[in-house]
Amino acid sequence: MSLDELTASAALLTRVDRKYALDADDAARMLDLLPAGTLALEIEGERSLAYASCYFDSDDLLAYRLAAHGRRRRFKLRTRTYVDSNRAFLELKTRGGRGATVKERIEYAPENRDVLTDDGREYAEEGLAAVGLPAPPLAPVIRTTYRRTTLLLPDRLTRATVDTALAWQLDDGTTLRTPGLVIVETKAAGGPGPVDRLLWRAGHRPDRVSKFATGLAALRPDLPSNRWHGVLRRCFTDAERSAA
Repeated sequence: MSLDELTASAALLTRVDRKYALDADDAARMLDLLPAGTLALEIEGERSLAYASCYFDSDDLLAYRLAAHGRRRRFKLRTRTYVDSNRAFLELKTRGGRGATVKERIEYAPENRDVLTDDGREYAEEGLAAVGLPAPPLAPVIRTTYRRTTLLLPDRLTRATVDTALAWQLDDGTTLRTPGLVIVETKAAGGPGPVDRLLWRAGHRPDRVSKFATGLAALRPDLPSNRWHGVLRRCFTDAERSAA
């Protein structure tokens, strides 16, 4: 399917997202069992597309700590770059006092994907003020790269993304790679979709996993990480770490 077809199919979709951290073999078995008629997003002949993200936080890692302690008010600010098409966005995800999550984004120059411009700073400050959060000085703290395959199930109401070749890098150049880890995220209208049911039958349940927070916790063992302890212990013990 094309990007236009995918966008049209999901235009009115109210989604419930679930994430699963799998090893490569389990992910392959799940893909083999997908129902006939499942489509994959294809752009210029490619179905596994390169993504890059840069996450911003304060010197004392306010965004990370709010997530680590499960605070009702929290935020995540990142650039997301679609490498193959050379398009980038600045994305702000906030959760206010009533627990509602809002994700918004603006177009961003790809050459600025690792910096927060004045316009980007203003955008972040306005978004944080709207949910009553402080707007501290923000700088890049961790970068991620991965390859993503996007699937549309035959009901046309369910999507799933499959992320592979995951890597994280701190600002000092320290890098973590998890070649055996696959993150599957399902996006269904309301209840569980076909991919969720496939995974549940195989004994998998949704995981607390965040490319930003889990990756930072894996690279920085000095940080509080109880919220992601299960995934860290199960999926990151064999990670390949290299210094700058």
